[in-house]
Order: sequence, then structure tokens, then C-alpha cells
Amino acid sequence: MKGSTYRRCSCRDPKTGKELGTSCPKRNGRNHCTYSIRQELPSREDGSRRSFARGGYESRKAAQADLDHVRALLGLAESDDPEGTELIAAMLVEVSSEKTPLPEVEETRRRLNAGQDLIGSLTVSEWFDRWLAGKRIRKSGLSRYETDIRVHLKPRIGQRRLDRLRVSHLSEMFTDIRDANAQILEQNAQRRAAIDELATVPWKGVDNRARRKPMKAAIDEMPPFRRVTGPATRQHVKATLRAALNDAIGQQIITFNPAAHVEIDPVRKPKALVWTDERVAKWEQTGEKPSPVMVWTPQQTGAFLDFVAEDRLYAMWHLIAFRGLRRGEACGQPWSETNLDTHSLTVSAQLVQDGWEVEASDPKTDSGYRVVALDDDTVNVLKRHRERQEADRKEWGSAWVETGHVFVQEDGSWLHPGRVTDLFERLVAASGLPPIRLHDLRHGAATLMLAADIDIKIVSDTLGHSDTRITRDIYQSVLPQVGKSAAEATAKLVPLQRKAAAEKAARKAAKKVRPKKSGKGGAKPKGNTKAQAKAEKDAKHRKPKE
Repeated sequence: MKGSTYRRCSCRDPKTGKELGTSCPKRNGRNHCTYSIRQELPSREDGSRRSFARGGYESRKAAQADLDHVRALLGLAESDDPEGTELIAAMLVEVSSEKTPLPEVEETRRRLNAGQDLIGSLTVSEWFDRWLAGKRIRKSGLSRYETDIRVHLKPRIGQRRLDRLRVSHLSEMFTDIRDANAQILEQNAQRRAAIDELATVPWKGVDNRARRKPMKAAIDEMPPFRRVTGPATRQHVKATLRAALNDAIGQQIITFNPAAHVEIDPVRKPKALVWTDERVAKWEQTGEKPSPVMVWTPQQTGAFLDFVAEDRLYAMWHLIAFRGLRRGEACGQPWSETNLDTHSLTVSAQLVQDGWEVEASDPKTDSGYRVVALDDDTVNVLKRHRERQEADRKEWGSAWVETGHVFVQEDGSWLHPGRVTDLFERLVAASGLPPIRLHDLRHGAATLMLAADIDIKIVSDTLGHSDTRITRDIYQSVLPQVGKSAAEATAKLVPLQRKAAAEKAARKAAKKVRPKKSGKGGAKPKGNTKAQAKAEKDAKHRKPKE
């Protein structure tokens, strides 16, 4: 197909406004004209002609380079590939009309071979929409992805081209999130101070009401209380972005994932601590928890279970405390997978929250599918719970909702996991025990099993972990008495000479301070008693002089 470069003068006749073209008197000047290119493109389906045209080049060499670039792009499609030829021609028409830079030859080749769009620039926001539409995961996980994208990612990087997203852009995004956190904290503090000041003004009285009105108006104008984006949420946002970009690489849309290389603040998971007497005393004085994750001692766990012995869901609290089921697993446990004759239950389902809605789902991970052994006491507790449930079924009659779950509401319908958590917190507060979360009962179950010298692999399988390292790192909270016993046993394994030397020195010191008596009951005279005794002995045996 025909193509050429040519000189062009853009000077216009001052009277008519038309271009002078070849009649320009300055045309032959060395730097007066610019160069342009025109390349014939394949005709449209209706037979109409089209071409690629561009001007403004300062030299013929620069113009020829772009003309060669256009021809190289046209050469990407094979002669027997009319679809590819049409795609490239349409792309060049758009590039020419929009005056955008010519795309790279190799990038266009890759896109053409991958069946991707050659025209248009896919933005990060557009890719997120396409990515979410293609995800086939459970609803709660999809909602979490959607929240990260809607709240954090689209507002900050959604307008950028996907293929031009860089690590520096993501670093700026997370810096912006941290700056927003500081602003939120400041605004929350201002609103809290205004509310506290308003609380000091009485309600009654005309003057007081007059004072309160502008104060309330000022509070209404302030931003509402908001939560900051903590380290764990920032890590999840990064994970969402990384997953989306990995899929873009898998579809050959991009070749580099900047989310895999951006550095953000690490998440320090809180360490589980046991409610020792000292920590309980400090909590009673200050009301502060030493750690977000706290574990009861065996005595405290027993006190709580005794306190809730008559609660309708006692069997659930008991099962979580001793066998470490997750909240959703306990709420979704079916009777069909609970075999009290063989002293075991199979965790095969769970109830999860999506917002405030509840849906049935598979266990959290593949290792969540597991068989949990039950002790005799737990079996007896579940048997009594089943008898009570049968009585409720008869009492409700036809209004009973048959779900087949072990733990249900009074009418047999699903338990809402959020309401279960609320109920547990109220029971803990009423018991007077130091506070823990419902999930901390699971921590406590792991701690009790490890304290009982149960093999770590059995503990890990019972909890549904894929790796014993998870059990050690997250759930192993050493009880004080277990730690003391371990310390004493360890110390006795190492024989130390300094111990024997210290004991000998102690006995010698005690001997020195003990009072010594003379022959008549008095203290021995001071001096070198050994030398005196020797002198007396020599005097007795010495012969008299002749």
C-alpha cells in the first residue's frame, strides 16, 4: 500500500486565510517547513478508503521513522487474517484522529495474539469492574473485595491506565491513606470535644437552651465519627489489588504487578495473654485489657461455664471452650454430622455474615473440613441439649423451623452469628469475669490442649489449621503454672558448679557466726589458738636442763 513523506508549509494568506502551500516565498528556507506522512490503510468493508496521516515533524528522518513504524504495525497481521488486519487498521485510524502516540510494535503484537483490544486504554477502574464480574467466590469474600475497591482503590488509582500503573503510584496511595487517617483522628477528637462540652450545658432553662442550639448546629456541621484504615485493612487492600493485577497478568493484559513490590507498614498480630491475678487486678483498677486477645485460665473458664449452666446455649459455649470450634462452625453445625455414639462430629459447614445478612457456606479452608473427637462430658452435654431441643420442637408444633442445626433459635431457625457474639459479651459482663471475645474461647481451647501435653499435630487438626506453625504462632498461650513447671524442669537439667560452691560458702558462713564456748562455758580467748596449743604441748614434753 502506498505511503509517503512530504514537506508542508502552514503559512496562510493574510487576506484570504488560505494556506499558501507551494506559493509561500519562504518555502525553500531550510527550517521553514515541517514534514508530514500519509500511509494508505486497508479499505473498509464498504470499500471506502482510509489512511493514516500525521504532520509536524521537524525533519524528513523523523517523519520516515514514524512511517516505518506504521508499516511495521500493518505487517503484524498475516495476509490470511482479515480480522487482524481490520483491527490494526481501525487502531491506526483512531490513533491518527486522536493524535495519540503510536503504540509499540511488540506490545501490539502481544495484544493481537492474546485477543485483547488494540484500541482504547483500559483503566484500573474498568479492569476492577471486569475482574469482579468474573469472580466466582462466596458472597462474603466478594463483598470484601468490592468494599476495598469502592472505598480505597477506585477513588485513588481508578483513573490511571492499567498498563501504566507503577509502584510509585501505589506508594502515594498508601501515603494518602495514612494522611487521611491523621485527619480522621483529628476530626473525631474535635467532634468528641464538642459533644463533651455540650453535655456540660443543662437541658432545662431558656438560657441553657439558647446556648445549646448553636453548639448542636456546630456539631451537625462537623464530619461524623469515622474509623481509620488500620494496618490490617491496608494489608487487605494491598492483597485485593495484588489478586486483581495477577489475574490481569494471567490474561496477558499487563506483564508486571506493582502491588507485589510496594512496601507498607507490617501488621503486628496481638499476642494472646492469659488473665493472671496481676492482670485482673490492674483491669479492675483501670478497665484496660492488656491485649486485644485475652485467654481465661482453666479456673476462670470453669467459673464461666458454671455461671451459664442454665443458659439455653450452654452446650455451644461448652463445645467452643473445649473443642475450639469457630463461631460460624458452631452456628452451622448440623445434627447429621454430629455422632454422639462415636463421640465425634464432622465440621462440614458454617454460617457467615455478609453485612448483617447470614448465608450458609463451606468451612473457611480445606483444612476446616475435619473430624473433631468429643470427650464423655461434652457428649453428655450435647445429649441433654438435644433433649431440650426436642421439647422445644414439640412446644412450637407446626411453627417450628426445621433447619437440622445443633444450635438454633427458640423456634428452630438459624442462629445469627452476630447476635451470638452479643449474647456472649453480655454473659461475660454479668459473670464478673475479666472480658474476652467469643473467639478467645477458641484460643483458650488451644491453650488447654497444649497445656495438657496434647501433640501439636492433634491440636492443629482439632482446630482445623493447615499447618502446625499457625497453631504455635497464633493460639499457643502458655498458662502461668505450665510455664513455671517448664522453667523448673529446664533448670534442673544443667549441673552448675557454682551451686555447690554457693551452698558450701553458706554453710561456712553459718559456722563462723555460731558462738564457740570455752572449757568453763566462757568464750575462747582471741588469738592464734592453734599456735598456743602447740606451744603448751611442746612445753610438757621438753626435758629439764641439767
